[in-house]
Amino acid sequence: MNLPPLSPWQQRAYAQATDALAAGHFGHATLIVGPALIGKRLLAEQLARRVLCLSPRADGEACGTCKSCTLFASRAQMETPELRPDGSPAHPWGHSAHPDLRFLGYEINQKTGKPRGEIVIEQIRALSEKMGLTAQLGGAQVVIVDPCDAINWSAFNALLKTLEEPQPGRYLWLLASNPAQLPATIRSRCQRLELRLPPREEALAWLRQQGHAEALANEALDAARGHPGLARAWASGDGLTLRRDAVKDAQALQRGQAEASDVAQRWVADGRAVERLGHLADFALQEAAGLTDPAATRTLAARFDAANRARGLLRTTVRADLAVMEALLAWR
Repeated sequence: MNLPPLSPWQQRAYAQATDALAAGHFGHATLIVGPALIGKRLLAEQLARRVLCLSPRADGEACGTCKSCTLFASRAQMETPELRPDGSPAHPWGHSAHPDLRFLGYEINQKTGKPRGEIVIEQIRALSEKMGLTAQLGGAQVVIVDPCDAINWSAFNALLKTLEEPQPGRYLWLLASNPAQLPATIRSRCQRLELRLPPREEALAWLRQQGHAEALANEALDAARGHPGLARAWASGDGLTLRRDAVKDAQALQRGQAEASDVAQRWVADGRAVERLGHLADFALQEAAGLTDPAATRTLAARFDAANRARGLLRTTVRADLAVMEALLAWR
């Protein structure tokens, strides 16, 4: 399969990385950072395709026809779907058949048969073992960890050993939306490649290219505060409608026109409470923008924290309606 084309902001980061590769300055370990849904995974996979190609073109790009490129493009999902906590695929385009390319992310717990909620030490040890082997096709080896924010603390210690023992031709790329949450010992041993939000007109043009009407693209981009990936997610399907309804519920709670318990029951009924809580947290941020009143700012900060805390609780065995109701009570 062919990967989607890079967006303009991905292309800028890609050019930065390929310039470093050409100059021999692209290190063993790279931390690829940027907001969620900005396109870190696609950027990493396109870089991997280039690095692994056995017969690159004159400009350094992958040829698309050698054995490496053919294996890279051969994709399959696991029989039991590997899912992120939000229900999206852990590996959007599936695992590659390339023997020297490994994707590390949310896996299925073999004991329970359910998706893991974190990256555990056994996965990191397997990663280290693979990176110690000789490349089967005789070229480079690439491991993409997505998202490295999900690595648990005991596993970080195992990862540190891999970072401290670089080997030629081995690349370890860590994708993170919240790099500040990573241990300083990890961050200090990685180069950094950042994906930034693009100018508004560029984001709008890209959304139109994705097939979204001008008015919808503008509304979604405004709601996403200039984030094109988030805007596309919300503009697709009923995502933006879900956001509007979540905001209406929050406003009804503020006016005393709704009960938190009733709203919570409705939010969990269709299994999309995590999405709604994300919209609730984002609405709190939007309301806080430009505020100068400290008390109002503290209130909105508490609402933001409550929504995100509830999102975390929904990944545990806590009753979903009670976790959601706690977040909603902050809006009374």
